[in-house]
Amino acid sequence: MSKEITARSEDYSQWYNDLIIKGGLADYSAVRGCMVIKPYGFGLWEGMRDVLDAKFKETGHQNAYFPLFIPKSFLSKEAEHVDGFAKECAVVTHHRLMQNPDPNVKGLVVDPEAKLEEELIVRPTSETIIWNTYKDWIQSYRDLPLLINQWANVVRWEMRTRLFLRTAEFLWQEGHTAHATAEEAIAETRQMLEVYADFAENYMALPVVRGVKSPAERFAGALDTYCIEALMQDGKALQAGTSHFLGQNFAKAFDVKFSNKENKQEYVWATSWGVSTRLIGALVMAHSDDDGLVLPPRIAPLQVVIVPIYKGEEQKSKIDAKVDEIISGLKKLGIRVKYDDSDNARPGWKFAEYEMKGVPVRIALGARDLENNVAEVARRDTKTKESLSLDGLAERISALLEEIQSQMYNKALTFRDEHITPANTMEEFERLLDEKAGFISAHWDGTTETEEKIKELTKATIRCIPLNNKQEAGTCILTGKPSTQRVLFARAY
Repeated sequence: MSKEITARSEDYSQWYNDLIIKGGLADYSAVRGCMVIKPYGFGLWEGMRDVLDAKFKETGHQNAYFPLFIPKSFLSKEAEHVDGFAKECAVVTHHRLMQNPDPNVKGLVVDPEAKLEEELIVRPTSETIIWNTYKDWIQSYRDLPLLINQWANVVRWEMRTRLFLRTAEFLWQEGHTAHATAEEAIAETRQMLEVYADFAENYMALPVVRGVKSPAERFAGALDTYCIEALMQDGKALQAGTSHFLGQNFAKAFDVKFSNKENKQEYVWATSWGVSTRLIGALVMAHSDDDGLVLPPRIAPLQVVIVPIYKGEEQKSKIDAKVDEIISGLKKLGIRVKYDDSDNARPGWKFAEYEMKGVPVRIALGARDLENNVAEVARRDTKTKESLSLDGLAERISALLEEIQSQMYNKALTFRDEHITPANTMEEFERLLDEKAGFISAHWDGTTETEEKIKELTKATIRCIPLNNKQEAGTCILTGKPSTQRVLFARAY
């Protein structure tokens, strides 16, 4: 184990922070609660963004951009929405600075003459500004469905922050769609949930539970919130994406109507859905180990690194020529590869560096390897090494990357499934939370009061009610009242 990284078993939170910093994903910033995403971390986000963006466009969505600032009055129009976000809003009150009028004090102050007539909110989410705009874009059923996505930054004034998982400013995408019927809007909500689940499982190698939130956990202003929930290695859950059926709440708040085929006026039906840079935190916590990051090949910024081992320029030039061939073959197969032949660090240091960064495959090539027509190939996920023939190496590496992707998913799935445990009493529920963690499958009487009481007693929340959940008669673990199904509880990020 690298001495640079705190062990998971010793301090999971510090282990996570160590990986983010030492793995080159992000850094702390001069602004409290905000982070700097470094090039390697941003490369990871770009990879996620590109895959998701293509999926959004395949399902008929277009990208647009809406203002960062939202008039305060807009946020007040939907009652649940303003209640849900009021405590997290950053508010702009003035539009100009001036030199301090006191000649004895240097520096800038807010110009009291530059007070805004109406305060502006730095967007915590964009439903209100977007629905105000949709009022002008939608007149007839011919304008529907309207399928818009935005890639943007948002601000939610968090008091307790953690890199990628919870920061005052973060990057995300937010889809906002308008439909002629409730059925179409619900179908859209579920379709986008499946897009997120497919991305998490097939690109992030992250198994997720698809479900709906309890009323207490719904998005502010939604009729239903669908979600994907993932399990981290410490047994805590993490919400990895949400898709909301908004009903007609925002259409009514902003008077967005359309003429139907019978030429009658109706309010449109709405959805919104989003994932954020929190996915990077999920990726780190689901797969990484005490030696650094472990990244699934399909989403890793760098899939293969080649490190030469040589003495003298003659050996180096022969290795360079062979590496050129290898890189050409890998790139033809669409593999992201780097040749690190810099002479500012020894091979052992490079090995440790790329292990820390979670590069899925490392190829070491020395003079003796060339003579034997082989290369040493190391896997990051299992830390195993093997000698592979240089003949057909690109194809072997391509197959290996797919094998790593599959095995990482299966490992995470096995862990997740081993940590979904039924509990039939409150005593058993609390014992499992403390001793095993993970998802606890338990009966609940369906009331917000009971949900809040369980949260108060245990810090566990209802993560979701799984889709297509098995119906079974039972009694609530806290109140003993009748229940028709189990729901998934967990402590969560």
